[in-house]
Amino acid sequence: MALEIEGKIVNKLGVQTGTSSRGSWSKQEFILEYQEGNFPTQVCMNVWGDDKVKDLEKFNIGDRVKASFNLSSREFNGRWYTDVRVWRMEKVGAAGFSQADYAAGAVAGGAGYMGSPVQQPLPQNDYAASAGNYSAPTGTPMGGSESFEDDLPF
Repeated sequence: MALEIEGKIVNKLGVQTGTSSRGSWSKQEFILEYQEGNFPTQVCMNVWGDDKVKDLEKFNIGDRVKASFNLSSREFNGRWYTDVRVWRMEKVGAAGFSQADYAAGAVAGGAGYMGSPVQQPLPQNDYAASAGNYSAPTGTPMGGSESFEDDLPF
């Protein structure tokens, strides 16, 4: 089963190489951050083979990409290990736009994971603007008078 995900490359780990009974191999892992609801989520993905490792070199940390991948799990000594193996990756968006443009939704196709809408930054409110100057409520009603009538039914 082939799956796709859009996100931002936040880290690239070192290339791993080795030799097996089938010959030499190379593998590289990278971390992709995507939007899951209101929160960013990260997943460790990998590419196998010299050609795929060279393809991953084309992408930089911070690039927005669409990755096509397969999931597979295998058991070894009673433990299960899952691979998120990328077999195709391409940049998302048009050249000349910044990360801020994507975050603000200014670029078409700037949607997050699986077509979810781009999360807009929250507007600044008085508490955020004066984060260090916040004081606890005094118990005085909003109108400023010291007396008020409670109209709650309980």
